[in-house]
Formats: sequence, structure tokens, C-alpha cells
Amino acid sequence: MIDRKIKRCLGQMSKGVQVVGSGHNGVHRLYTSHWVSQVAFEEPIVMASVSPKHETYSLIVDSGRFTVSVLAGDQIAEGQYFSYPGHKFKYALTEFVEVRDGLPYVPNSIAWLNCEVFKQTSMRDHELFFAEVTDVREGRLKEDPLVYSSLHGWRIASTRARQKNVSVRDQLLEKLANKTGDAG
Repeated sequence: MIDRKIKRCLGQMSKGVQVVGSGHNGVHRLYTSHWVSQVAFEEPIVMASVSPKHETYSLIVDSGRFTVSVLAGDQIAEGQYFSYPGHKFKYALTEFVEVRDGLPYVPNSIAWLNCEVFKQTSMRDHELFFAEVTDVREGRLKEDPLVYSSLHGWRIASTRARQKNVSVRDQLLEKLANKTGDAG
């Protein structure tokens, strides 16, 4: 059990919401995640944290691949649907699943990633799957993504934090140059 103070602090972290899916021998499963991350700039590599207790886990292990559907802010129903264990809904809402090349996706998402696992690392209660993104489909790229934090819940990422056409980086570099110029 996580210490309450630590949990409150971790709960401040906001992350994008994705649906991770996999398929093997005609069986398809998906689950909602906010633990998928791009982990490299030079190569198209992502990492997904998956519980071995989840139905999708064994399908990823057996097939060596998974999909990521990046949810838009208006896809809260899809996010909620796949956040419950599969046995609750029996995967009955077929409008939330599209299968291509044997792998499941969530239709109408911002983007879809097809990922090939090249490394698996055990953690205490989850497995980390590192995968190369081998194919993508662009969906509604201009839509605001759905985000989540355990403290603030489900949100739509739409408020710009930086003024358009203002480079905070350039301002900081100018300050640094002025400061080092004063020291000389």
C-alpha cells in the first residue's frame, strides 16, 4: 500500500489516456491506460506498463505486439468502458473496437500505434513492455487529448500554458547571457 502523502503527490501527475490492446488466435482485449510513454527521441520507442493480472497481458506476451489508441477529450465513454475488467462488460460494445491485421483499436481516436515488443522488464506488480512503433494511423490529430490524474480525474487538455509565438526558452537563454555578461 502506498503511503497517503506519497499517493497525494503522485496524484498530481497528469498523463495522456490511451487504450492498449492486443490480440492472439482470434481473441482481442483492450484496457485503458495512462502508463504508456514515448521513451526515445531518435527512435520510435514506447513503453507500456501492464499488470500480469490483466487479460491483455498474456495476449501481449503470446503475440509480441500491442496497439495504442490515443484518446481524444470527447472519448470519455471509451476510456471508462475499457477501464473496467473485461468480464464486467463482456466486450459487448463492438462500436468501441475495430480490428485490423489481427489487432484491436478504438475507432475515432486521435492516433493509433502498432507496436512490436523487443524487451520486457519485470517490476514488483507490473511488467514494462518496450516496443518499436512499426505503423501508425493518424486520426483526429487536431483534437485535444484526454488526460488523467488520480487527484483531478479525467480532463481535456485544451488550455495553452504558453503564449503563442513567445519562446520562454529564448527568454531564459537571454537572461543567462545577460547574467554571464555581468559576471565578466
